Amino acid sequence: MKDAYQIISTVLLTEKATLLSEKLNQYVFRVSPKANKIEIKQAIEQIFKKKVVDVNTANYAGKKKRERRADFGKRADWKKAIVTLKAGEKLDLV
Repeated sequence: MKDAYQIISTVLLTEKATLLSEKLNQYVFRVSPKANKIEIKQAIEQIFKKKVVDVNTANYAGKKKRERRADFGKRADWKKAIVTLKAGEKLDLV
């Protein structure tokens, strides 16, 4: 298995993510595109020492962006993981 800190890139703190954490005890992370659900679950449990019940993932394609002149570039593809914790457990992220 890869290092847990290579799998979990950052925590996404958006309005939707805040509502998920308050109402459904779910937290949103930006993760490595090569990581699978099992690796994500193990990384979260190792870093935060909390019990993970479920992991949902979504892949996002990078947007096409203009560069100099008429050339086009592309932002990197990325993956989002929505992690559900066991009832009664919370993460202090802020």
